[in-house]
Amino acid sequence: MRKLGLIAGGGELPIDLAQYCRSAGRPLFLIRLRGCADQRLAEFPGVETGLGELGKAIDALRASGCQAVCLAGTVARPDFRDLKVDARGLAALPGVIKAARLGDSGLLSFLLSQFEAEGFAVEGAHQVMAELCLPRGPLGRLRAEPPQIEDARRALQAAEQIGRLDIGQAVVSCDGLILAVEAQEGTAEMLRRVATLPQGIRGQAAARRGVLAKACKPQQDLRVDLPTIGPDTVRAAAAAGLAGIVGEAGRLLVIDRQAVAALADELGLFVVGVAGPDP
Repeated sequence: MRKLGLIAGGGELPIDLAQYCRSAGRPLFLIRLRGCADQRLAEFPGVETGLGELGKAIDALRASGCQAVCLAGTVARPDFRDLKVDARGLAALPGVIKAARLGDSGLLSFLLSQFEAEGFAVEGAHQVMAELCLPRGPLGRLRAEPPQIEDARRALQAAEQIGRLDIGQAVVSCDGLILAVEAQEGTAEMLRRVATLPQGIRGQAAARRGVLAKACKPQQDLRVDLPTIGPDTVRAAAAAGLAGIVGEAGRLLVIDRQAVAALADELGLFVVGVAGPDP
């Protein structure tokens, strides 16, 4: 197994990947992004770098013998006026700023290209750990009913459209009405917003209605920034009165799959993987 350099942003995904590599015996070295990476990752071999310290990251990866890299976790778009850069980062900065104008997908794809140009293979989180991907069909014991299937179809189609514009990856639909689309606030904040809407247009715990859909942006590099759900997503969807969550099988990451399935069953939600944007 080639040694993996895990470029770790925030959230649980980098932790899951690091623990998986350890259990699978895959050699691992971490680039912990300052201000993003969880402190729990300090137990793994690696270094901490800033977003603009590209040279430091590349030198550390080479010195540790890494042959491949994986970028995982949430990374806030930096304020370029205050970004600390080294010489390699400074050389890449014009390209970074240009790519950032194309949206998050363009920026992340450009960053990946910088590591490829240095000779590293790039792996997506789903390639490092195939078990992360949402399978086709229900993840727990519950399935979507016909009205919910229509909401799932509408939400997935809307998610594809906002993804095409690089706005976000998630949409909530209820009874054919689009209740919310995700932008820079993220899925959790979007679901909190849905939970504050009048109960006449959304579901509630005693009568769940509506579906959360998450989908890839059509133009994005599938090796980075795949849509992700976890136990917190299920809790937030339940609090918003939704009936379930849907995503494209093989193109949505599930953090702690067993916990997601058990929690969905407990709270009365379905979690379903479909073959494409039309369920």
